[in-house]
Amino acid sequence: MPKPATRTLTPIMTGLSGHEMYCLDLIGIEPGELIIGNSVFSLGFIGSIGAGLQVVFGGEVSQVTNVIADGRRLSQDRLLQEAHRHGADGLTGVTSELSTMRGNTEFLSVASCVRHKGEDAGTTMFSTSVSGQELYCMVDAGYEPIQFVFGNVAYSVGLVGGILGGLKTLARGEIKEFSDIFNKTRHLALERIAREAKSCGANAVVGIETKIMPFSGTHEMLMLGTAAVHPALPKPGTAEPVTSDLTCEEMWNLASLGYMPMRLVLGTAVYSLGFIGGIKAMFKSIVRGEISDLTSLVYDAREHAIGLLRQEAAEIGADDVVGIKTHIHDVGGVIEFMAIGTAVKRMPGAKPLSPQLPVQAIIRDRRTWFSHTDIMSKGASDTAGGDSGGDGGGGGD
Repeated sequence: MPKPATRTLTPIMTGLSGHEMYCLDLIGIEPGELIIGNSVFSLGFIGSIGAGLQVVFGGEVSQVTNVIADGRRLSQDRLLQEAHRHGADGLTGVTSELSTMRGNTEFLSVASCVRHKGEDAGTTMFSTSVSGQELYCMVDAGYEPIQFVFGNVAYSVGLVGGILGGLKTLARGEIKEFSDIFNKTRHLALERIAREAKSCGANAVVGIETKIMPFSGTHEMLMLGTAAVHPALPKPGTAEPVTSDLTCEEMWNLASLGYMPMRLVLGTAVYSLGFIGGIKAMFKSIVRGEISDLTSLVYDAREHAIGLLRQEAAEIGADDVVGIKTHIHDVGGVIEFMAIGTAVKRMPGAKPLSPQLPVQAIIRDRRTWFSHTDIMSKGASDTAGGDSGGDGGGGGD
């Protein structure tokens, strides 16, 4: 009797973890291939001259913004082309990174393909920046993902703003020229990610991540997120999409309390101790104790930045601002204080589909890959702390 033919199975290479696969299975999605898309760009000689002129005056450097945006979009287009070749219905964990290569810039996008099971297979392609676990939370909270979106601004303080700001650092208080530039660029990035979401038929941008990175003599303000639709929000196209930097787990929890996001709000305040204040702080640092001048400066900057959030939230009628994160930087002798959070409001129809999240949706994967640098760094830390912890101690990154 002839033996039955054996079927050769090609293993799937996926970036999804076991926790992600479990959560996606609950909403009828199975894993697909890990894929990449990339593009190498040059600013060009003429573009460099134009960018250089804009750097002098400060604010957005549009030539650089456009080159970065074009590079990011081209790498994403290639990512989608590869996803179609693999028969994917969606992409999760989409990234958008850049690195310098021989004076040029490489834009790299990476994601994991996913497929719908059963009758839903072959439906419209979606892409999202969130993990498989967060995608479960997003869908269960009532959001249908549409597309990975971003908004970016390349900006410079500029020679003129730098001179005026530099003169103002001689006196204590806010350096409004710096604050205005930083606030404008951050809001521009937010406007652009919302505009891109609106153009693809979304009424929300969720899971927004914010990054600030140096690029070709400027800084890029980048916001990444997922354009989505929620039936309880205004019909797409009738209002500006809501924006949120809450994680999808946080958004699910707030939805269970009846809240939905309205807008990501942010504010930046740049302050200087002034010449005299700087000298006083320097002398005070010689002896043990509080440096009161610096304490009060940081307090003033923080109150100002949070006050900007409060003002934005009040203007749109929000109930609360949640998940506020604060960032403070010493920038060449001045203090930049940035606050960012999500304005929320109680809304009908905010309840999630499930009464509670599965534990797999909130578990974080334990790190199992360590480079030589990581090991050396941990060894130095253990030696300094006097407690190596043994085999059972590790765990934290």
